[in-house]
Amino acid sequence: MNNGSAEHEEEGGAWSGPAGAEAFAAVEAATDWLLGYPFVFEALSRRIGADAVLVDYGCGPGAVADRAARVLGARVLGVDTSAEMLALARSSAPAVAEFHLVRDGRVTGLPDGCADAVMCNHVLASLPTEEALLGVFAEMRRLLRPGAPLVLLSTDPDCTDLQYTSLRVGAEGASYRPGEEMPLRLLRTDGTWQEVRNHAWPVDRLPLLLGSARFRDITQRRPTVDEALALADPGLVDRHPWTAERAEPPLVITSALAA
Repeated sequence: MNNGSAEHEEEGGAWSGPAGAEAFAAVEAATDWLLGYPFVFEALSRRIGADAVLVDYGCGPGAVADRAARVLGARVLGVDTSAEMLALARSSAPAVAEFHLVRDGRVTGLPDGCADAVMCNHVLASLPTEEALLGVFAEMRRLLRPGAPLVLLSTDPDCTDLQYTSLRVGAEGASYRPGEEMPLRLLRTDGTWQEVRNHAWPVDRLPLLLGSARFRDITQRRPTVDEALALADPGLVDRHPWTAERAEPPLVITSALAA
C-alpha cells in the first residue's frame, strides 16, 4: 500500500453506470495479473485449443477477455450484467469477438451448449445470496457443452491479515460469515485506493455448490509467487516485492467440468 497516497473510497455499487465502468477500468489489479489471470489461462489452455468458443462471464471492461483471446487464440465472447461495462469493453477490447448482456439472469443471444469453456473472474463476490450463486452456476452450465471446463477466480475472504500489493481483503483480522458484506479495497492506476462492498464466500464452499449445479471433477488451486515466475509478465514480477503474496497467497482457482 502506498501510504503517502490520497484515498478514494466509494460504497457498494461503485461499478454501476458509466462512471462505475470507468472506475473499474482504472483498477490496477497487479496481484490478479500475478497470481490470478495467468493461472486461469493456463488451466484453460489444458482443455481448449485455438478457435474454441470461450465465454468470459462478467467480463467488465474487457481487459482480461482481450488478453485471453490473444494468449489462447480462442473466440472469446464477453458477457456482463452492465450495458455500460459492455460499451467500454467494445471500445477497448478489440480481440473479443462478441459481447452479450445478461438480463434477468440469462445471457441474451447465446443458446444452450454454445461454449467450449467459461471463465468467471471475481464475479461471485458480487452476489449476495447462495441462491444467486447457484443461479449464476446454472447459467454458466447452460452455456457449456457436456464435458467443457469452467474456471473460476476468487479472492479468499479469510485473507484479512495482510495488505497485498493491489488489494486489501476485508477489515484487518476480521472474519466474515458466508455471504456477509465485506469491504474490498483496490489500488487504482493513479495510486489512490477505492473501496467497494463485496460478499464473503468461503472458497471451500464452492465445490459443493458447483456439484449441485451439475459440475464434476472439481479441483482447487492456490497459486504462489514461485509458480507465477514462469507464467506472469516478467516486468510485473520484477516491479514489486510481493511480500504479502509470498506469505499468504490470496487467490484461488476453482476448475470443474460440465456434467
